[in-house]
Amino acid sequence: MTATTLRLEQVNLFAKLKTQLPGNQQGYPILQNISLEVFPGERLVIVGSSGAGKTSLLRLLNRLIEPTSGKMYLENQEYRQIPVIQLRQEVTLVLQESKLLGMTVQQALAYPLVLRGLPKQTIQQRVSDWIEKLHIPSEWLSRTELQLSAGERQLVAIARALVTQPKILLLDEPTSALDAGTASHVMQVLIQLSQTYQTTILIVNHQLDLAQMFCTRLLYLKQGHLLANQSASEINWINLRERLMQAEAQAAEEWS
Repeated sequence: MTATTLRLEQVNLFAKLKTQLPGNQQGYPILQNISLEVFPGERLVIVGSSGAGKTSLLRLLNRLIEPTSGKMYLENQEYRQIPVIQLRQEVTLVLQESKLLGMTVQQALAYPLVLRGLPKQTIQQRVSDWIEKLHIPSEWLSRTELQLSAGERQLVAIARALVTQPKILLLDEPTSALDAGTASHVMQVLIQLSQTYQTTILIVNHQLDLAQMFCTRLLYLKQGHLLANQSASEINWINLRERLMQAEAQAAEEWS
């Protein structure tokens, strides 16, 4: 039997309220009773309406936040037993809005490898490889964050994660600011990465055409519940699109 990369057992996440409501001691529910197994090399797309808990799930997996209850495992080792720095070297998260911390693109791509103490030649080679694979123009390398568009920053953030060669890559709407051609190319690069190195990839994505092309499995979250966990071949994509539109409309009505 194939070993799991990630395993979640009845994970719950509640947000504490400033004023607790009667009978609501845990707080506002964000994720509820999430149980899940993820295997090496899988490509999971997480979908759901706004507020469904998609980004919160990614943050849990990277330990930016801790679950209220339940257990999480990385290769059968309980999350809390793994030092945070070590875990984040293996489980890398790229948020929608990433910062270069005042560095140039060249410096930002090299920085995580410098922190790991890798030889200069290794750092240069890895950075060069990913610049080429992601079609990042050489003229970007001397630019700072303020000289890049939202899409350019997004592409650089993906490259910065990939140079570290994580076992698990978590991406929150990685193509939201990219043009269609660049988005498709990035997804093809990620597919090749998962197939060649068995890198496990979890993506939050609203673009179902890209999700259909990319995923081996799809997770559908609604109001913190995992309603569907299906392989790509089992999904009725037309029906899914309609369900997501209805859920988004319902969420908008509740917020208003």
